[in-house]
Amino acid sequence: MKEYKNPLVERYSSKEMLYNFSYKKKFTTWRKLWVTLAEIQKELGLNIKKEQIQDLKKHLYDIDWDRVSFYEKKFRHDVMAHLYAFGEKAVLAKPIIHLGATSAFLVDNTDLILIRDGLEIILNKLINILFRLRNFTLEYHNTPTLAFTHYQPAQLTTVGKRSSLWMQSLLFDIEELEFRLKNLCFRGVKGTVGTAASFKELFNGDLQKVKSLEKKLSNKFGFKNIFSVTGQTYDRKVDTQILNLLSNISQSSHKFSNDLRLLQNLKEMEEPFEKEQIGSSAMAYKRNPIRSERMASLSKYVISLSNSSAMVASTQWLERTLDDSANRRLVIPQSFLATDAILIIWNNIIENIVVYPKMIQKHIDQELPFLATESIIVESVKSGSNRQEIHERIRIHSMNTNEKIKLEGKENDFIQRVLNDKKIPIDEKKINQMLDSKNFIGFSSEQTLEFVEKQVNPILDKFYHFIIDDYSNLDLKV
Repeated sequence: MKEYKNPLVERYSSKEMLYNFSYKKKFTTWRKLWVTLAEIQKELGLNIKKEQIQDLKKHLYDIDWDRVSFYEKKFRHDVMAHLYAFGEKAVLAKPIIHLGATSAFLVDNTDLILIRDGLEIILNKLINILFRLRNFTLEYHNTPTLAFTHYQPAQLTTVGKRSSLWMQSLLFDIEELEFRLKNLCFRGVKGTVGTAASFKELFNGDLQKVKSLEKKLSNKFGFKNIFSVTGQTYDRKVDTQILNLLSNISQSSHKFSNDLRLLQNLKEMEEPFEKEQIGSSAMAYKRNPIRSERMASLSKYVISLSNSSAMVASTQWLERTLDDSANRRLVIPQSFLATDAILIIWNNIIENIVVYPKMIQKHIDQELPFLATESIIVESVKSGSNRQEIHERIRIHSMNTNEKIKLEGKENDFIQRVLNDKKIPIDEKKINQMLDSKNFIGFSSEQTLEFVEKQVNPILDKFYHFIIDDYSNLDLKV
């Protein structure tokens, strides 16, 4: 029998996000931090030989996992396990590995690198979703559809105006993600409790050399910003901010998945359904919206994890306590992997979404007569009728029509009732002019086009290099 496998690894997440949080990248990054630390320390005058640096680089990717496992069981300390295993390979460099550093130098700086790179992957996928939603929105910006409030028929909007609301949520998320990326800081070299005492000793009290070490190291790993102060770890509120961002993205995703499932029930839109896909083991005719449902399921998971990071941030003691460790090992990678999986599905759906205009029109036709009541009253008053009398006639016809629809399953015959009523001075030609769907969509089309031009296109232009023309070749396990 197989052991438990994480579904995010086995089924849902992309290879790039899985690699980003893999042991290979994590522990290779640890070694890169050790090598870079030693290089800059040598450059700043510490007694580190060129041959020792070369020895570190020679064995950078040569991780003996069995020895790491042996030492971790022995020491009950993952950093020391990797330190000893690295030292066994890079024998010449063994005396200078981890010089002046603490475990948080590796763990925190690496986590910040993985978070940054993970956000870049998420941003890439968000831009592709926005690109496809933009194209969908433009295609249907002027297609009337029945709007709903409280999931009850309301007035008309357009298909594109509705999808612009999905894009607006994404723009909020992209804006927040950009902000987090721009302001993400590196922990740097802060020593055991954040005072850099060990580095003060190494550099004989030369603060400028310590600052230079920290700046050079941070720049080497692509960070312009460095935390000015830390305890042993960087402030865990940063993790909360990141997981709240992923929660926000998941909220946007869940909203889309809910809307699409409602519309699929109405047979107005449909997520892609493969030729040999089975909707139900019992009901062969069913076309269940499994992609949208999976989006919703994973979104709930990510949203729930954000509360876990908040609990960690709020219960750290003084300069640090280790009860953050196990939690962070779980919630940070899992949140990124799940969000990544959600966005893969969303991209797949919106690239292959199916719209059924005749069903959309059918639902409009069922409700449009009632939407025209105000126009009928106004035209009647223009012809000299009493407003209150016409209103009462319209109310009676509306109630009687609704009764026939709901109790007897009849079609909506409201317009015919109005035409047959001699007290309502309006003819068939005038009513047919009124019943053009586009008379009831307000400024939907104009609002949508302006929104795309002024808010969506600038973002797509900014990140045009992220856009993948064909997203269908990505691995999508349904």
